[in-house]
Amino acid sequence: MTIDTQFVSLKKAQDTVTHRRSLDLPRKSAIAQETTSQSYRYKRIFDIIFSATVLIVCFPIYFIISILILVSSPGPIFYYQERVGKNFKSFKCIKFRTMVKNADQILDQVLAECPLRREEFENNFKLKKDPRITWIGHFLRASSLDEFPQFWNVLKGDMSIVGPRPLVPDELHMYGNKIDKVLTIKPGITGLWQVSGRNDIPYNRRILMDVYYVINNNFIFDIWIILKTITVMFFTKNNGAY
Repeated sequence: MTIDTQFVSLKKAQDTVTHRRSLDLPRKSAIAQETTSQSYRYKRIFDIIFSATVLIVCFPIYFIISILILVSSPGPIFYYQERVGKNFKSFKCIKFRTMVKNADQILDQVLAECPLRREEFENNFKLKKDPRITWIGHFLRASSLDEFPQFWNVLKGDMSIVGPRPLVPDELHMYGNKIDKVLTIKPGITGLWQVSGRNDIPYNRRILMDVYYVINNNFIFDIWIILKTITVMFFTKNNGAY
């Protein structure tokens, strides 16, 4: 069964959960809870080993990227943005800087001058043709290399390798009552959204993808997403990243 087909059954699954609660049926057994806790421990061990390996092996690439960022425009190498993680805990998400130093002021000006861009930003929290992005920033975003510093977030325990999208606070209301489900696990550097078209996907479908992953996440699913991510990084033309 394909992922698209399984999305259709997601609503039915949610209705089943609602019906189960209405009957006040017993919750997970102690064995089931222990199994879930154990799977999270294994996921954490995998996250630490994978992240540490990538940070060490790819250090020369990070060094070259850092120099190119400094050459592209004045400003710091890294960009820190507030995101919301597991159990609504906020953290600073680390990325390579892909925009000019005064990006926030430029955004305010662009949105004030163009209602269509304001609508696009309010719907997607991104602009497809963003004038703030530097020349190296376009490449980093298309290849997803701008997100590599987030492996440090994983080591710190803020994120996982695979998970739902790390949301900015202004996005939480878009998820409605689904946000409580999505924030039961850590957000990921990559995930179902990132390997399925990213910004080309309508926002309501992104939400379904996050919910779907939370419900169905397991080690095999994570490995599939990681392998798919590598493919998407090498074929940047139509991966929906900008």
